[in-house]
Amino acid sequence: KDLIVWQKGIVLVKQIYKLTSVFPAEEKFGLISQLRRAAVSIPSNIAEGQARRTTGDFIHFISNAEGSVAEVETQLLIAVELSFCTEAQAASSISLIVEIRKMLNALRRTLEGRASK
Repeated sequence: KDLIVWQKGIVLVKQIYKLTSVFPAEEKFGLISQLRRAAVSIPSNIAEGQARRTTGDFIHFISNAEGSVAEVETQLLIAVELSFCTEAQAASSISLIVEIRKMLNALRRTLEGRASK
């Protein structure tokens, strides 16, 4: 909970839940579910990785979180293409995704540096 990237992941989850609340009802088990699950996976993987005993495990879970970030970004772009939301409505989440991606990359590089020592 002390990692800023985890905190930003929680903010992203809230944004995604709010954004998807206006998607078409028929997407409840489609894009809404996928977006929400992928968003929740980001801070969840960070937390699980930090709770593991080894740096290697932490790196693995950070990589999983990075994959989830890519999923959320792709799914948001699809939602815009399908006119479920506008680019303007998705802009805040996309901006946060870029920030989270950079932070996860930096965290992974730091951990890899520690693991190689």
